Amino acid sequence: MKVAIVGASGAVGQEFLRILAERNFPMDELVLFGSERSAGRKYSFKGKEYEVKLLQHNDDFKDVDIAFTSAGGGTSQEFAETITKHGAVMIDNSSAFRMCDDVPLVVPEVNAADALTRPRGIIANPNCTTIMMVVVMKPIEDLSHIRKIHVSSYQSASGAGAAAMAELQQQYKELVEEGCVKTVDKFPHQLAYNVIPQIDKMMDNDYTKEEMKMFSETRKIMHSDVRTSATCVRVSSLRSHSESVWFETEKPLEVDVIRKALEAAPGVILVDDPQHYVYPMPLESAGKDDIYVGRVRKDLADDNGNTLWLTGDQIRKGAALNAVQIAEYLIEKCEV
Repeated sequence: MKVAIVGASGAVGQEFLRILAERNFPMDELVLFGSERSAGRKYSFKGKEYEVKLLQHNDDFKDVDIAFTSAGGGTSQEFAETITKHGAVMIDNSSAFRMCDDVPLVVPEVNAADALTRPRGIIANPNCTTIMMVVVMKPIEDLSHIRKIHVSSYQSASGAGAAAMAELQQQYKELVEEGCVKTVDKFPHQLAYNVIPQIDKMMDNDYTKEEMKMFSETRKIMHSDVRTSATCVRVSSLRSHSESVWFETEKPLEVDVIRKALEAAPGVILVDDPQHYVYPMPLESAGKDDIYVGRVRKDLADDNGNTLWLTGDQIRKGAALNAVQIAEYLIEKCEV
């Protein structure tokens, strides 16, 4: 088994290395790729040093079985044919192929079998907020079809990459040392001591691209006609995203029934004792694999509705871990 990581120097690329080591992923060989800026950098993996190779249109992927790509949509589109032409399975973390009919969009806890049909040799990793939400919605969908979802996200700086995390830390440093923020580059406004109700570019309907991803991707992953209306907000936490979710089912569901389904669901941890101030928070979910859920309660505005709060690590389950789990499923099914 030969594995490649494209975009090895980025936040997700580095998380790939950590997760592959933690899970003792079955591989015999590892190769790292990056841009001209990162080519030549060296990283340690299981006690061995690896140098990042320049990503080029050549035959470097000839013997690669699985390629994890996290270098941006433009790079994924440009190099997809180069990566897959010799038979490598490309598991792509960008938005480039997510809504393509001939590319499966996969969250293993929800629709793992979709990964087995991949005409182009590409499997798309969904948007981080979508991944976390559908992991939690799947056990509820199994109880009663979900018609509508309303969601507000509270997304940390990590969602914009390693440089954005560094910028948030720099802003707080500037506030302490100089009394004002001077560094605003990765976000449209100062993020420190602030929230920004825009993630990704604004679309013609005044929803952002991030919000529209949640609408379209949820339907594709869940094979559902569910309608999702989202407001995605950048908050000044460093790592781990949170979501407040309202959902309407075809038949009324009691809170205790939902709690039991969530307790039994793969990839979900129920943390729900609000009377004693016990509920999930991003500080606790950072660095963890599961999605933490709490504040499960009836929706006071909808007889068929309930609401909950969830939080999860955007770089792990929201990106690198989900991709690695897809690869593990393919290996289990002898598909690579």
